[in-house]
Amino acid sequence: MQDLLGLPIDASAHGPEIDHMIAIVHWLMAVLFVGWGSFFLYSVIRFRKARQSKADYAGVKSHMSSYLEVGVALFEIVLIVGFAVPLWAKRVNEFPPEKGALVVRVVAEQFAWNIHYPGADGVFGPTDVKLVSADNPVGLDRSDPDGKDDIVTINQLTLPVGKPVIVRLTSKDVIHSFGIPLLRVKQDAIPGQVIPLWFEPVETTENIKERLTKRYQIKKGEYDPRFTAMVAMMDYVDTENNLIAGKGNLLFPDVIDMLAEAGHNEILAGPDTPMEIACAQLCGLGHYRMRGYVAIKTQEEFEAWLSEEASYLPE
Repeated sequence: MQDLLGLPIDASAHGPEIDHMIAIVHWLMAVLFVGWGSFFLYSVIRFRKARQSKADYAGVKSHMSSYLEVGVALFEIVLIVGFAVPLWAKRVNEFPPEKGALVVRVVAEQFAWNIHYPGADGVFGPTDVKLVSADNPVGLDRSDPDGKDDIVTINQLTLPVGKPVIVRLTSKDVIHSFGIPLLRVKQDAIPGQVIPLWFEPVETTENIKERLTKRYQIKKGEYDPRFTAMVAMMDYVDTENNLIAGKGNLLFPDVIDMLAEAGHNEILAGPDTPMEIACAQLCGLGHYRMRGYVAIKTQEEFEAWLSEEASYLPE
């Protein structure tokens, strides 16, 4: 059903429940479409003028349509009470303890996603709107001891796999929509409000790349526009064993031509950045720039990334 609906691959713990409910809703819509469409055609033929030349003001005396409407209403009640409400309670009302989760602040603005990590001490430093600037988009007070080790990135959300993530979401200007399709996450960011949401990634970015890897035919002088956002998924060498494109290298037009000249008729390629933060709100004329990237790493890789980012902080 996931392929039939064109849903992206799922990389979150709660994704299967979301996809299951989406599938049920679509099956219901399919039944209603076929059912009511068939009833409409039946009515057009059954009550056509040639067969019903004289108007009957009493109409149809059968209660079949009423029974069908009651059946649809009952099905929708089951869908809401049995699936939607429990899922809402589990995903919105119940949060994992912060002690065992990664807590991050996401501050949206025209047109960027500002990601704020608490640093090694696990405590967010204070922020002040008076300190907001191009170099300090979240207004972090670095003079405070709790803010000295905080890490702030722009349009890059890096997370560990297999660990709950709690996002405290807000906006600096207009309403934005924080959406990560592969993690089945979407929530409006509203100015003046801090809205919490949580999810748990279950696959690393590298695993997702492998799952999305495909084999593509190539020819010299013919460049597939899709390659602009793809990387090689294995090492490719020429006839003298010289490396042309290593695993993870971007596939520029000259690289494709060199591969074709070396006798490669096809390549394995995958997306460079398979997981993105998308804004589903028309937040201004620069809305197309409201785009971020998500990297899911192992716990060891995530800790190494934090250490690297911390090394760039001012003393």
